[in-house]
Amino acid sequence: MQIWPGHRYPLGATYDGAGTNFAVYSEAADRIELCLLHDDGSETAVELRETDAFVRHAYLPGVMPGQRYGFRVHGPYAPENGQRCNSAKLLLDPYARAISGSVEWGEEVYGYHFGRPDSRNDMDSAPHTMSSVVVNPYFDWGNDRPPRTDYHRTVIYEAHVKGLTMLHPALPDELRGTYAGLAHPAVIEHLTELGVTALELMPVHQFVNDHRLSDSGLANYWGYNTIGFFAPHNTYASWGDRGEQVLEFKQAVKALHEAGIEVILDVVYNHTAEGNHLGPTLSFRGLDNAQYYRLTDDPRYYMDTTGTGNSLLMRSPHVLQLIMDSLRYWVTEMHVDGFRFDLAATLARQFHEVDRLSSFFDLVQQDPIVSRVKLIAEPWDVGEGGYQVGNFPPLWTEWNGKYRDTVRDLWRGEPRTLAEFASRLTGSSDLYQDDGRRPLASINFATCHDGFTLHDLVSYNDKHNEANGEDNRDGESHNRSWNCGAEGDTKDAGILELRDRQMRNFVATLLLSQGVPMLSHGDEFARSQGGNNNAYCQDNEISWVHWPDPDAKEEDGGAVAEQGESLLDFTRTMVWLRRDHPVFRRRRFFHGRPVEGTHDELSDISWFTPEGEDMTPQDWQASSASAMTVFLNGHAISEPGPRGERIADDSFLLMFNASPDDLEFLLPVNHGTRWQVVVDTADPDGVPPGQGRRMDGGERLTLKNRSMVVLMRPA
Repeated sequence: MQIWPGHRYPLGATYDGAGTNFAVYSEAADRIELCLLHDDGSETAVELRETDAFVRHAYLPGVMPGQRYGFRVHGPYAPENGQRCNSAKLLLDPYARAISGSVEWGEEVYGYHFGRPDSRNDMDSAPHTMSSVVVNPYFDWGNDRPPRTDYHRTVIYEAHVKGLTMLHPALPDELRGTYAGLAHPAVIEHLTELGVTALELMPVHQFVNDHRLSDSGLANYWGYNTIGFFAPHNTYASWGDRGEQVLEFKQAVKALHEAGIEVILDVVYNHTAEGNHLGPTLSFRGLDNAQYYRLTDDPRYYMDTTGTGNSLLMRSPHVLQLIMDSLRYWVTEMHVDGFRFDLAATLARQFHEVDRLSSFFDLVQQDPIVSRVKLIAEPWDVGEGGYQVGNFPPLWTEWNGKYRDTVRDLWRGEPRTLAEFASRLTGSSDLYQDDGRRPLASINFATCHDGFTLHDLVSYNDKHNEANGEDNRDGESHNRSWNCGAEGDTKDAGILELRDRQMRNFVATLLLSQGVPMLSHGDEFARSQGGNNNAYCQDNEISWVHWPDPDAKEEDGGAVAEQGESLLDFTRTMVWLRRDHPVFRRRRFFHGRPVEGTHDELSDISWFTPEGEDMTPQDWQASSASAMTVFLNGHAISEPGPRGERIADDSFLLMFNASPDDLEFLLPVNHGTRWQVVVDTADPDGVPPGQGRRMDGGERLTLKNRSMVVLMRPA
């Protein structure tokens, strides 16, 4: 075998049409062997003798795409000093573009013997672990262009690759649960008809099924257990894991782009699947433990602000390089349009405290590629001071957990909620205005993968996670949910009607709030997880989306299918109402006064009691306050259009009655006549059939308990 010196950059395995350059970083290693793996179980070891800035490298002519490989690192094994090199462990390339196989759990993949954590385990892990794969980087993208949808026109749909496609009736069996399933016309048609502009995929970086879960017959379904930051998860590919997963993912992105749908990845750069000091040795730990992980004062142990056993060392230049190289790769080579950063507060922990000016944010800010895509933070972690909603830098948007909590509190009848609800409805200026951000910094959601589905939010007071095998101890216990009078399934018609109304309330509130709305997959047709609010380990029909079947008979779930179709129609209507009316998706915060240059004496927003009177401080703070009217002035939109033109829209009244009683509302007298009801969540369809009721200012309208009505005044 010919071995040429090669180059230290780029890191990983780079195929150029004639051979492959291999490069890997480690300061801890005395020497590193590149192991080419063969299908008969044998391997060919090549020592990487060339070293440049702690990167060992070689070029091997004739090594083609599909070749499996790994590294064996010879160096110190001294856990008391934070060193865990062990050449008996075949290690994944941190820069692998594809990963083949899965971990076969046993003592072989650990650096110690079970029951003796201070021992050294020299059992060979190669037959029991995953392998890196050389990939062909060439792909015909054709005329692919990123949609580049502005935030104010964005509707995000959070989905799981497998969960969304596994039970879709139009997909052939071989495409279910795969990237190819995402690209199927039936799935894309559903998303486009719903009005979705961005598909936010739960983790697709190569992840590992935990040892504990595997032994329990469960799986790491959500995928927040990354081991390969450049590799698409291999089991989501329909036709192979020797690089085919890369091609299939690219084809899915291309198909979604053709439909005008952006692809956002939920990424996990805060920790890896190697866990704590009792975890397996799969990659980073064996390459250079102290350079990749944040260790405690006793270097045998790991600092953990993620609840997963370890945290990456965010002040290490090599970790920062890995993350930035990964982000750029997914944008430039895989054509994704943005990222949602899991437990993003951990990325800001350069030392101990969360620091919004940490090196990671500096690098993102100045990067000419990463800084131009959508960047969404999950603004918390489990460490001290980890709840950082509203505190990320101006370039970032955030999952607004306060929006979720407040909207839930309002509709379940929690007292003293109205004032904060008003702030959340109008874009959370208290969180984002001071640092120069706009309402679009707020990613609004009522539900997401973590917690109850929308159906379960209105059907359960308590979590029901028994299937997870942790005696129902896991998952959030304070869900701000309300079962509407019965826990779980019921045949009580009154309770079912109330639940339907509540789901419409949540959907309407979400789509008519300022900010960027995010729907959770299947909520648009009331999918249920049976009260499980932490289905991270349920790779089965508990978590998979059950698509409504309008042909189902009553005894086979026909009533559920009918409920799903009705909610789906309503959700579509609300998404398109938002799309058609810029007053619901403003790019600037409301002024609370008339806007100069608009020739309208009315304020851009006004707040009224049900009696049509201006809200006073006493009205806002009353413990029983649970109803109000909001006037949105379509003639007082301060931001210009794309060519500097004035934007004018219809005006709207949003009436909220979150109380347990039917209430009479007076339409404000001085804010226009010729109003028409366009949404009524008390209506089984949510939208009045045909022409909604026409009304004048000063007329009275009775709102059913726990319902919402929207009236429109044409421009």
